[in-house]
Amino acid sequence: MSHGPTIDALVERWRLETHTFHLPHGKCTITLEDVAMIFGLRTHDLPVTGSTDHRTSGLENECMTQFGIAPGPNDHRGSGVKLAWFRTLKRHQHLTDAVSRKIYVKCHIMYLFGTMLFSDKSGISVHWKYLPLLRDFSHIHKFSWGSTCLSHMYQFLCRASRYDCKDIDGPMPLLLVWAWLRITSIGPLPMDTSFPLALPMNVDPLVH
Repeated sequence: MSHGPTIDALVERWRLETHTFHLPHGKCTITLEDVAMIFGLRTHDLPVTGSTDHRTSGLENECMTQFGIAPGPNDHRGSGVKLAWFRTLKRHQHLTDAVSRKIYVKCHIMYLFGTMLFSDKSGISVHWKYLPLLRDFSHIHKFSWGSTCLSHMYQFLCRASRYDCKDIDGPMPLLLVWAWLRITSIGPLPMDTSFPLALPMNVDPLVH
């Protein structure tokens, strides 16, 4: 299945053994520095780790604890909560007190997880395993989300490079922006800044 020429080309050149792209001009890979520069995420401090609970009761209890409401049967599938549920809950917050503001931010974070950092093949849900890490609002920014995002990127590239894989997911914006910045053959052409783009009306650019 094609995902666009850039992603398909990069997947074909990914090597599982070294976690690097083998390109005509040499080897390269996405680094923690790239993640920090592109996404502005922490790449150190607290590790993103913990047990994964796949039970529906665990999902409902966690949502009730943090949001005061749980997704209905049509709002989740297995361990994935539909992004539309978080989007609706976020929209209903009036932001008049600290509780509603925290719920708003948590919904937005989960939405970013499901669309940018840890997206899955469905593109419509996000695993609720990240919710326990959002319980302590003051510690959310202390987690190393950047290193976790990079780990997911490596994992999904390794999976997509297998001959029997039909689809790819993960932080595709990271991969595309990195390629645009780091691979000169597909990046922007350098602009000639020697010629002024704007001059006063009374100045002739040909006369110096």
